Amino acid sequence: MKQLRALITVAAASVLLAAVSLLVYPDVSHLKKENPRKTSFMEYREDEWRRQGKHVKINHLWTPLASISPHLVKAVLIAEDDKFWHHEGFDFASIEKALKKGLEHRRFISGGSTVTQQLAKNLFLTPSKNPLRKLREAVITWRMEQALTKKRILELYLNVAEWGEGVFGIGAASFYYYGKPPSDLTPMEAARLASVLPNPRKYNPTGASRYVENRSRIIYGIMTKRGITEI
Repeated sequence: MKQLRALITVAAASVLLAAVSLLVYPDVSHLKKENPRKTSFMEYREDEWRRQGKHVKINHLWTPLASISPHLVKAVLIAEDDKFWHHEGFDFASIEKALKKGLEHRRFISGGSTVTQQLAKNLFLTPSKNPLRKLREAVITWRMEQALTKKRILELYLNVAEWGEGVFGIGAASFYYYGKPPSDLTPMEAARLASVLPNPRKYNPTGASRYVENRSRIIYGIMTKRGITEI
């Protein structure tokens, strides 16, 4: 009986320690002023390339939010998180929709992730879909929403998001695909860049795939209706 109590005590202490560690680690307060040089997601990709015998280097160029075309900012939010300015890190309607699809297909269905959630994954986690990783993502998301401004979260996301094989951040992506700084991106170029974010290693914004053509046209159409582009 004493051994059982001891085991229960140890288990409870372990759970409590894990919960506390989730609440205090990693530290997100430094992100208020510090720009991350390399993210957990970048390191994950580097390990992946090494295992596959690929010689790919990270292409990353930091760009302040003020130097990014407003067209690109609007296009990305339309494509990825249209309620970004109004939620506190979670879009519960989208999460519920993703969960319903998952139950219907009897498997995990991605979707419903906000920009803040994607930033948490990129900065500190991996693409793993296990429940513990999702729990850590949720906690980090909540903490970033408390510690950082919306503009800073958006700036961080646009600078660490994956935009192709080894291409991270809009600075690198803009030069890689269009040979220009992100401040000079046109509305359609912005729409095409935003269209590939769900799977940037499969789709090329300058390519002719039906997916990119259709999705970028939809994004551009919404931008036009909202007066974001010149007709």
